[in-house]
Amino acid sequence: MSNIELIIEEKAADIGNFLVGRLLPFRGKRAVGPFVFIDHMGPAKLVEHQNLDVPPHPHIGLSTLTYLFEGSIFHRDSLGSAMEIQPGAVNWMTAGKGVVHSERTPEYLRTSDTSLHGFQIWVGLPKELEQMEPEFHHTEASAIPAWEENNVQYKLIAGEAFGKKSPVPVYSKLFFIEIKNKEKTKINIGEHLFGEVAMYVLEGTVNLEGNEFGSKQLLVAKNATLCKFEMNENATVYLFGGEPFPEERYIFWNFVNSDRDVIEQAKLNWHDQNLSAFPKVAGDEDEYVALPKAILKHR
Repeated sequence: MSNIELIIEEKAADIGNFLVGRLLPFRGKRAVGPFVFIDHMGPAKLVEHQNLDVPPHPHIGLSTLTYLFEGSIFHRDSLGSAMEIQPGAVNWMTAGKGVVHSERTPEYLRTSDTSLHGFQIWVGLPKELEQMEPEFHHTEASAIPAWEENNVQYKLIAGEAFGKKSPVPVYSKLFFIEIKNKEKTKINIGEHLFGEVAMYVLEGTVNLEGNEFGSKQLLVAKNATLCKFEMNENATVYLFGGEPFPEERYIFWNFVNSDRDVIEQAKLNWHDQNLSAFPKVAGDEDEYVALPKAILKHR
């Protein structure tokens, strides 16, 4: 019996100046474990004066995870954080009851030819933490657990697996794993996983149940404990997963919550620029992303 529940094709989405491949949410699968949103950014070549510019915008009820393979993003938020994200590091921002942030090409790179490639991810918060105070944590690449086994390289970017724990301060039982190889290798790691799991092939191909899969597809398994596949030469795959929430999570624009009324209030707060709910971003106060009119139900 096949362990593949669903194959999700990347769909294009515009995040400002370039397109990304959206993997989650999908009409047939709204989340994988606590992961509710996954964007594959790039790879994109940005020529002189072509920059990433995502002005201040709000979030509630989730944690954002930014992980780059190439390039650099400068993060600012309403907590006062100002941090350059570079490849291999993890930016983890927990919105809780409400946070605002911006993402831009760093000032020193804005007139240079650059590249940008990575993941932007949203992880839902447990119901009892959806209204927590917002937080920001940055974990350098050197602090991420990395090891080699049978000529296969592993990184535990976030969460717990293989008896290891990433220093990224997550609030759900989850895992986000990178696996790289050079030679054709069989991988059988189901005993180290739990809950739900999805696999994204970034480079190369994998063989799974007699079929070959390449990039731009998210493969969702029925049972994480049965996770086994064959990586062909010079492949890189990412595994996302963990325990799903018992309650449904609603997503509207940049807001995630188990209570629709909380989302409706967040819409009004952002539309009205209620600074007690969504403070300004220090150093990036001059513009913001307006609430799309189509999703504002009432005034």
